Amino acid sequence: MAAVQSAPAAARPAPAAGSPAVTAAPATAPGTSAAPGTAGVAAPGDDWLHTEGNRIVDANGDDVWLTGANWFGFNASERVFHGLWSGNITQITRSMADRGINIVRVPISTQLLLEWKNGRATVPNVNAHANPEIAGKTSLEVFDFWLALCKQYGIKVMLDVHSAEADNSGHVYPVWWKGTVTTEQFHTAWEWVTARYRDDDTLVAMDIKNEPHGKANETPRAKWDGSADQDNFKYACETAGKRILAVNPNLLVLCEGIEIYPRAGVSWSSTTPTDYHSTWWGGNLRGVRDHPVDLGAHNDQLVYSPHDYGPLVHAQPWFSGEWNRTTLERDVWDPNWLYLHKENKSPLLIGEWGGFLDGGPNQKWMTALRDLIVEHRIHQTFWCLNPNSGDTGGLLLGDWKSWDEEKYALLKPALWQHGGKFVSLDHEVPLGGTGSTTGVSLREVYGDGGGPGDPADTTAPTAPAALTSTARTATSVSLSWTAATDDVRVTGYDVYRGTVRVNAAPVTGTTYTDTGLTPATAYGYAVRARDAAGNVSPPSAVLNVTTAPGGTPSGAVRVRYKNNDASPTDNAIRPGLQVVNAGSSALDLSTVSARYYFTRDGGSPSVAAWCDHAAVGCAQVKLRVVPLTAPVAGADAYLEVTFTGGSLAAGRDSGDIQLRMSKSDWSPFSEADDHSRSASTAYADAPSIPAYTGTALAWGAPPAGA
Repeated sequence: MAAVQSAPAAARPAPAAGSPAVTAAPATAPGTSAAPGTAGVAAPGDDWLHTEGNRIVDANGDDVWLTGANWFGFNASERVFHGLWSGNITQITRSMADRGINIVRVPISTQLLLEWKNGRATVPNVNAHANPEIAGKTSLEVFDFWLALCKQYGIKVMLDVHSAEADNSGHVYPVWWKGTVTTEQFHTAWEWVTARYRDDDTLVAMDIKNEPHGKANETPRAKWDGSADQDNFKYACETAGKRILAVNPNLLVLCEGIEIYPRAGVSWSSTTPTDYHSTWWGGNLRGVRDHPVDLGAHNDQLVYSPHDYGPLVHAQPWFSGEWNRTTLERDVWDPNWLYLHKENKSPLLIGEWGGFLDGGPNQKWMTALRDLIVEHRIHQTFWCLNPNSGDTGGLLLGDWKSWDEEKYALLKPALWQHGGKFVSLDHEVPLGGTGSTTGVSLREVYGDGGGPGDPADTTAPTAPAALTSTARTATSVSLSWTAATDDVRVTGYDVYRGTVRVNAAPVTGTTYTDTGLTPATAYGYAVRARDAAGNVSPPSAVLNVTTAPGGTPSGAVRVRYKNNDASPTDNAIRPGLQVVNAGSSALDLSTVSARYYFTRDGGSPSVAAWCDHAAVGCAQVKLRVVPLTAPVAGADAYLEVTFTGGSLAAGRDSGDIQLRMSKSDWSPFSEADDHSRSASTAYADAPSIPAYTGTALAWGAPPAGA
């Protein structure tokens, strides 16, 4: 596994049983294999999806939330789901549906797709005693059988070309071509599988290529720009997407990110690693701002799909020192991919995230990302179902039957639920199949003229009343309203910003926060109620709200600085700071962070920081030194100052905070050109020491490129 590899390798092979027989793949219609008859058969319907802004919606324009998991094996040398050496394919699939997995991402290889296309599907090694329903079937027949199971249990499917070759470690190779698998064959394989299943809306999405990556000094490596170069993944995803949509214009097309992206003023010709922003394989979508994928008339089928992992996969620099969800969102997720959601540019589906529950940093990261997913209703497929994922583990335990209940409990809030039941992406089939006690269908959630409601019920709910704004920031507005009434029952509410509905799935309570807004901008809101029969109320009275000015949160912040060390070349940096509440209401210090940017100037790169004195008490001041991923003018690190708690009244300051930093080898600094330093020995406003409230920049500016 590469040092920053995020898609785990398949660590456990299937038991050996001799060489597989090679047979011709039959030209049967997909999904015709006879699966056990314990689940309901899907009624005809249109379950295709498309996008509107940062939302994925169904054919009726109703929001859906894709919340699922990965099950790998078809990408590997076994050419079939892992676990069928002991687990039963029907039981595993049914258990996923019963537990709220409404979509499964299936890694596969271009090589296997081409084998299927050319009639060279092999019979994989599965435990026939545990899986009599698929004994003797080719890998293609097994996939078709499983697709039929998914249709019966209300699960949708996404294919992911995980690697060019059928190889348990194939994902380590950075690009989509390798050996005898050419770029054209990559596109041809996608066209073939799209054509085969174009009439089956069980298969609703195609993830073009798993984790394109590569560093500046590596060859080959994936880049993202406006060229038609072979290694430009933006162009590859665009080309594959257009060719897929020419065959089936209803599929969602997912484009992942890459690993690196050039800093401002740097071209892709640079082989210097520090010239690039770097993150997880597949997680860098910075290039979309300059070079968005263009699918032409079908751009409403485009979804961007980053991957993100925790410190047990790789100790990335953002996991050093003190870190939390706020720092991850501000320093990693926002600049690499979350901006696409917040700016309403595109939906996001986090295609891989997950890991071991260590009771420590990895679990802290996983909880933070889970909370972000739930708050923003970001689509996701958890990595993974398989217990044999070496650096993450799985949702299943080693018997391929029992679930890791602690890990599932962490994931469960990020699975789409309505009224205490899991929501299918199928309009007719509840998640779990007909008669399910744990799932509902889309029709049951939205009504759509049918579902469980009384067809004679044509009475709409009353309009919600007393719509008010309970809070606002530069980028969000929080709303509340008085509940509507109905002759049967109100099942949820829709929130409209102007004429656009902004909630994903009906709001089941009477509060909602709209995010991703523009500072100092007026918005008009209204709310409508729904009932079980699909009747919709008149809108509430319109509420006009203007967001706060940019960079000026409710408790406006300033940072003041004085230099407590006359020598710029000794072995210590001694800044004095004051945090000032320049706003009109109390400022919660636990939301505030300030950054003092400096250079370490040779010697030991390890720098320690101390609080020598603080009017608020040093116990209330938290410090961490954070190295930059690449040096910029005036800084290669910063000292982050946060607070464990407390508040400042309007117009008050924190008082004197005297700080000190030294290197572990006590070698000297050269502070003269440090971004945040000045020679002032009296407190003065210091815009070179930026401050944040939460993730929002509230004061000053970091150095260019930081």
